[in-house]
Amino acid sequence: MDATQVERFRLRLLELQSELQAQEQATQEDSRPIELDQARVGRLSRMDAMQAQEMAQETARRRTRQLVEVDGALRRIESGDYGHCFSCGEEIDVRRLEVDPAITRCIKCARD
Repeated sequence: MDATQVERFRLRLLELQSELQAQEQATQEDSRPIELDQARVGRLSRMDAMQAQEMAQETARRRTRQLVEVDGALRRIESGDYGHCFSCGEEIDVRRLEVDPAITRCIKCARD
């Protein structure tokens, strides 16, 4: 992989990182505790609110995991290890990195 490709992936990863951080800030409101006052909110409304809260928390967990993966890819770019499989050390196909620039394994090792 040449330097221009690595730079393109670096810019894409930085953009993805910014998007994920913006989403995280925008959705913090959805993770607030559910009010259990039965006089103000009906049982079904509370159940809907609890389900929405669980979905928001799962989305936040996934976003956090994706941020960790993006940070790792950016560190690998800085260290010069970007684009190499963690398992076998071979270069990861650029087409695979186009799909997910934070990927850590080549297709062969991902299948195993």
